[in-house]
Amino acid sequence: MNAREVILLNFSETRRRSIKLWRAIPHEFLGWRPDKEAFTIIEMIRHVLEGEHLFHKIIENRGNLGDYNSPWLGEEYTDVSNELRFADQYRSRFMSMVENLEEEELENVEIVRTEVGQRKKLGDYLNRMAYHESVHTGQMLAYLRTLNIGRPLVWD
Repeated sequence: MNAREVILLNFSETRRRSIKLWRAIPHEFLGWRPDKEAFTIIEMIRHVLEGEHLFHKIIENRGNLGDYNSPWLGEEYTDVSNELRFADQYRSRFMSMVENLEEEELENVEIVRTEVGQRKKLGDYLNRMAYHESVHTGQMLAYLRTLNIGRPLVWD
């Protein structure tokens, strides 16, 4: 496997495990949060899905978000299936972009985010994106543990 193929596998496996977790959450708990300042479960799911789109735009613009407007703005929270369905077109575009990257782009393209003092090679930046989703998967597992709800085995 080359670096691009490993990155694609990491994105696919991370999302597969997230979906396995998200689909196991009973609908009546989607509005739960551990405290008033935390994301609700459904908000965290959207944050992950929307975050991937935001990161994709950052990559397309090499770090500059410009006048980014989220397609999720004004969308009602409903359930996991609807969140996934809404995000599917953006996920497809993102994965297609990664599939079409050349190996040298992973090493030579830089993502520069001056507002946060960040300068990363594209390959590094892509791996950090997958890590973001993984962190929220762990956070969601902790939510379910707090609620004493069974947790699916994501380490299959």
